[in-house]
Amino acid sequence: MSRPMPGLPPPRPIPLKERSSILFVAMGQLDVLDGAFVLLDQNGVRTHIPIGGIACLMLEPGTRVSHAAAALAARAGTLLIWVGEAGVRLYASGQPGGARADRLLFQARLALDDTARLNVVRKMYALRFGEDAPEKRSVDQLRGIEGARVRETYRLLASSYGTDWDGRRYDPHEWDTANVVNRCLSAATAALYGITEAAILAAGYAPAIGFLHTGKPQSFVYDIADIVKFEGVVPEAFRVAAAVQRDRPLDGQRVTDPVAAVRHRCRDQFRKTNILGRLIPMIEEVLAAGGLEPPPAQKEAMPIAFADPKGLGDAGHRG
Repeated sequence: MSRPMPGLPPPRPIPLKERSSILFVAMGQLDVLDGAFVLLDQNGVRTHIPIGGIACLMLEPGTRVSHAAAALAARAGTLLIWVGEAGVRLYASGQPGGARADRLLFQARLALDDTARLNVVRKMYALRFGEDAPEKRSVDQLRGIEGARVRETYRLLASSYGTDWDGRRYDPHEWDTANVVNRCLSAATAALYGITEAAILAAGYAPAIGFLHTGKPQSFVYDIADIVKFEGVVPEAFRVAAAVQRDRPLDGQRVTDPVAAVRHRCRDQFRKTNILGRLIPMIEEVLAAGGLEPPPAQKEAMPIAFADPKGLGDAGHRG
C-alpha cells in the first residue's frame, strides 16, 4: 500500500491567461530545493522561479534540468522547451498534460479534409490581415500571397523604424553570422513561439498538425503565432535593432545587449496585450472555421489542463 505524500495537496494549475508569459534560462542547473523551483548557477547562487505562474521556460545552452525539476514543471503545467542560443533553434519540448484524444482527432480531421483545411487557412488569413482571403485560391496559392505580403510588411517596418534591411536571412547553425536585425527578429519570434506552443498544448491540440505550415514539429505553432506576430514582437525587434544600428538610446538608455532588450520588451508587450488570454480562444475560433463538428469528449478523456473556474460572484465581484 502506497503511503500518501506529506504536507498539503499540490495546488491546482493556474489558468494560462493569468500567468506570466515566458522566461529564458541559461548557464545554470534547474532543481527543486525545499519544495521550490530554483536555478543554481556556477557560483552557487540560487534564484527562485515561481514555476506555477509561468507559461513557458525556454532553456538555452548551458542549462541542466534535474528529474525533480522536470516533474514539478509538469505538475505545475509549465512547458519546458530546449532551444539554441536566443531560441533560434528548437531541440525538444515537454508536454504539460494537455493533449486530449478528442481534440487531436478533430485537429487531424480538419487537416486531412481539403475543404476544411482551406476554410481554416482562409480564417487565419482574415485574422492576420483584417480582410477576407481572395476567392478561388488554393492553400498553396494563399501561402504564396501571404509570403509576399509578409516580405512587404518587413520592408515597410524596416523603413518606418529606420533599420538597414536586406531580408530575413540567418543560419540557425551559425548564429553569430546573422546581422543585428535578424538576431532581434529571431529572439522576438522565439519568445512568441514558446508561449503559443504552451497555449496549444494547454488547449489539448498538437503543435505539429498545421494547416498553412506543414511538415515541422511546430507547424501549428507557426500558424497561430503568425496571426499576431506583426502586432507587437516584430515591431519591437525593429525598434531595438534600429537603436543599435544608429547608435542611439532607446527609452533613454543605451542598448548593450539587443537580444536581451528584445526579450524584455516582448515580455512587457505580452503583458500589455494580454496575449495569453487571447491565444486559446483564437485557436478555437480558427479551428471552428473548418466547418466540421468536433467529436464529444469521452468519459475517460483527460480534463482541461488549465481550467478557468467560474467565479463566485457576478462580473462586478472578485473571486
